[in-house]
Amino acid sequence: MTTRFHGIIGYTITPFAQDGETLDLPALGRSIDRLIDGNVHAIAPLGSTGEGAYLSDGEWQQVAQYSLERIAKRVPSIVSVSDLTTAGAVRRARFAQQHGADAVMVLPAAYWKLSEAEIVQHYRAIGAAIDIPIMLYNNPATSGTDMPVELILRIVREVDNVTMVKESTGDIQRMHKLHLLGEGQVPFYNGCNPLALEAFVAGATGWCTAAANLIPELNLRLYQAVQAGELEQAKALFYRQLPLLDFILKGGLPATIKAGLEMTGLPVGEPRRPVFGLDARGRDQLKTLLDALRQG
Repeated sequence: MTTRFHGIIGYTITPFAQDGETLDLPALGRSIDRLIDGNVHAIAPLGSTGEGAYLSDGEWQQVAQYSLERIAKRVPSIVSVSDLTTAGAVRRARFAQQHGADAVMVLPAAYWKLSEAEIVQHYRAIGAAIDIPIMLYNNPATSGTDMPVELILRIVREVDNVTMVKESTGDIQRMHKLHLLGEGQVPFYNGCNPLALEAFVAGATGWCTAAANLIPELNLRLYQAVQAGELEQAKALFYRQLPLLDFILKGGLPATIKAGLEMTGLPVGEPRRPVFGLDARGRDQLKTLLDALRQG
């Protein structure tokens, strides 16, 4: 039976030792346990928050295998397998499936601008290589490729195991269009933190968020309020966490989440270069935001 992904999908970080290079897998394990203890509905290793683009192939495999073993089917898993080449993405997708991933996520990362035919073939090749579901990920800010809704739905029609769409452009109209043109049959997921409330109201099946590392209870309560039709409560919960959600987006996911984890008792190192960690001013802002949420 195909795993159903819904609700809060928490992104993991990839911890490094103080040298900024050596993987710290025990810290990764503790971060995964914290997400599960926070009652997320699924976990997504090696996305943008997990700095998958900055890992060697060997490191990527270590993190993927360790993550899946630590998750141990306690919640569903969806591994980001994006790579600059189709061959690399296929290799990663097969590795994830072999080690127990319930699904994979694919961003059409590119150096050269890809044509629609090239994008379709990329997904077709990955789909043919594995048997588990694929979440198509549209995030032009990180991939350099913006897939219009019509192209996304074409890929869903033509590649059987592309069954879900993560939309991260920050344009709520994309989600409305996905719902309308997809006739409500294509599950879509919000990948833009400040759009969480609007996305759920628009029909998003889930929210893929790094914020679950820091405020899982608030994320979960927002989802539950929307599911229960308690929109006034949902609005209050959303606006309470919005300043932090905005800060995470603007400050960069690896930098802000890693700093926040350290502030809440789990040192995980800084992002890998060329990405910097939060500066002193940013850390002060983040601490103020987290303190306010704890007191509230």
